[in-house]
Amino acid sequence: MSAAAGPSMPMAAGLLALAEEAERRRDFSTATLCLESALTPPHAASLLPLAEARARLRLAGLLLARYKGLASAKAHLERALLVLNPLPSAPPRLKLLAHSLLANVYGLLGSVPSQKHVLRRGLGLLASVSSSGLLPAGPSLLWTSNFHAQLASALAVDGDPLSALSSLSAGAAAAAELQSPQLDLFFAATALHVHLICWEDSAAVEAAVVRISGLWDALPAEQKDHWVGLFFYTELLQTFYLLRICDYKAASKHVERLDTAVKSEMQRGRRIKELGTELSSVERTLAQPMLKEREREALAHKQWQLKAHLRSLCSYDTVNDVLDYGDKFLLAPPPMHGEWLPRTAVFVLVDLMVVMVGRPKGIFKDCRKRIQSGLQLIHEELLKLGIVDGVTEANLEHSTIWTAGIYLMLLLQFLENNVAVELTRSEFVEAQEALAQMKTWFTRFPTILQGSESTIEMLRGQYAHSVGCFDEAAFHFLEALRLTENKSMQYMCQVYAAVSYICKGDAESSSQALELIGPAYRTMDSFVGVREKTCIIFVYGLLLMRQNNPQEARVRLASGLRIAHQQLGNIQLVSQYLTILGTLALQLHDTGQAREILKSSLTLAKTLYDIPTQIWILSVFTELYRELEERENEMENSEYGSKKEIDLQRRLTEARSHTFHQELVEKVRIQVEPLHGLLQKHQEIPAGSAANNDLDIPESVGLSAPQPSSIKRLVDPSSARRSTRRRVS
Repeated sequence: MSAAAGPSMPMAAGLLALAEEAERRRDFSTATLCLESALTPPHAASLLPLAEARARLRLAGLLLARYKGLASAKAHLERALLVLNPLPSAPPRLKLLAHSLLANVYGLLGSVPSQKHVLRRGLGLLASVSSSGLLPAGPSLLWTSNFHAQLASALAVDGDPLSALSSLSAGAAAAAELQSPQLDLFFAATALHVHLICWEDSAAVEAAVVRISGLWDALPAEQKDHWVGLFFYTELLQTFYLLRICDYKAASKHVERLDTAVKSEMQRGRRIKELGTELSSVERTLAQPMLKEREREALAHKQWQLKAHLRSLCSYDTVNDVLDYGDKFLLAPPPMHGEWLPRTAVFVLVDLMVVMVGRPKGIFKDCRKRIQSGLQLIHEELLKLGIVDGVTEANLEHSTIWTAGIYLMLLLQFLENNVAVELTRSEFVEAQEALAQMKTWFTRFPTILQGSESTIEMLRGQYAHSVGCFDEAAFHFLEALRLTENKSMQYMCQVYAAVSYICKGDAESSSQALELIGPAYRTMDSFVGVREKTCIIFVYGLLLMRQNNPQEARVRLASGLRIAHQQLGNIQLVSQYLTILGTLALQLHDTGQAREILKSSLTLAKTLYDIPTQIWILSVFTELYRELEERENEMENSEYGSKKEIDLQRRLTEARSHTFHQELVEKVRIQVEPLHGLLQKHQEIPAGSAANNDLDIPESVGLSAPQPSSIKRLVDPSSARRSTRRRVS
């Protein structure tokens, strides 16, 4: 037996040395193969327990870094813990790292109870080694921050936001004791993230926004420049908040800052990638054994220069972190290095924010440009994940589901905005095609995108309404209402369905509209947001006008217009408010006011390329000129209106004859193939993929969700895997 063990001893050591050398060259495939070989019989039997544990941790770190081989990483980490636990000589840092990495794996595999158990066990171990003096105060506080950040994410996944906030508070206390501004901001931002998602107390959400704003403002300028990941995280969270409360003016300022930062960061990223490629080439050449001394010296000097240049570009992140994880924005110092979304997903999200603040203002040219830019980036990332034509969620590995889920959710949000822009511009065929794409993606990935079904139904209703299919539109709006638990979306679906019923024009439909909008109108002041409130007032005023109560309608609509103009900033809604108010002014024979109101409304409708609203306004103008006996203006206006009507009918005819029209308007829900064998697999989908959210304000992108809770992941589950190889080598 000893004779067999003897020769394999140097072989195992040699394989570990080769793995370390390959890691230094960032040749991670070779490093993985060497470590796997060293841990396979007969070599594994010759490794000492501590060496075996280190090797398993290094291998698990390599597998986790690329979300590959999760089952294998889990097995290696569980084995490493079994080896480390009885070893009194094992460094506490290794045991803590093993707990942290194993919790990451459980999180990626969707095993939240196991994840929470391992994290609490890690906190218990940390308390023990800290009280015994085996771990100094500084590292102890960093590990405390790490475990509490991970535990908060797991608790949020489990639908327990109060416990998540409590865990974040404990982590923030450790950060404060460390006097680390970066960690202070990280925990404050993550707490805001929880508040944004559960949103049970508006005052608490606002206080969380004020806190991160104050912490950011207090940072020295050089730290703001260096902590790029935190900049994007905090700015996007504040933007989500401002969009939710419909403060588009303030949100626009944040989006401008984000957009400028993206351009700068993309340029920096390209330069880092170029230098990294050059450095890898130099290091591969340096590894060759037969180099002459002069060549070796020149290459070593070149290596030093490249690393120095990279360090100047990498801010507070180490060169290895940036080169190894160039697709990540790091948010916290080691051992955490917490992250939220992949770098490209952040860039895409900023494009989406530009669209979301620009669309209500009618800045469609830029919106369409950003939609195309975002979609292109998303398709490139999906291609890297192997998601090509014909691939469905049945073909996805666990290792790609979480990242794929992020990009698929963002994809549908861009398509949703695309549909909205094209419907406003009366480009019905383009809207059809974008909506048909949403349906196709949903049927291919129904579990990952389950939260999008209600959005697709709502958009089907909007398309049907736009092309005059009012009965079908009401059907789809009510289906969307049944499919969502989101209160905001439920109210908007009621509003849209009521408008479709009103447009049908018969007494029964008006009664159905009143049944939908009446209860909403009576309770809107208690909890409905600005967007919902203005739309409810709009429909209620429209009903009052239909019921021949113009004075009351005028009063109600004037109050809604003030809110829409001052707070919402949605010029399409403002245009429609003005059109009704102009119509009412004419009914009340206030022709002077009617003329001025309708002029303003027509200007806005033209800005939006909103042909149906233009036709509506022009028809009211014709009545106005007839009442004023301005025959020339009446004829000219009527002729212009007829041209617009012919243009609209041409567009409608084209849309109704197009391939997707019938399947979009027909009164049936989307049919999805039964999951069968997929059901078990997707019960274990890592949270963040099957987010049960309606695609509205995307504060939940990149977060995980239990069903049916709306609490999502705070940061990427791998919040402690950064610098794994450096720490265990």
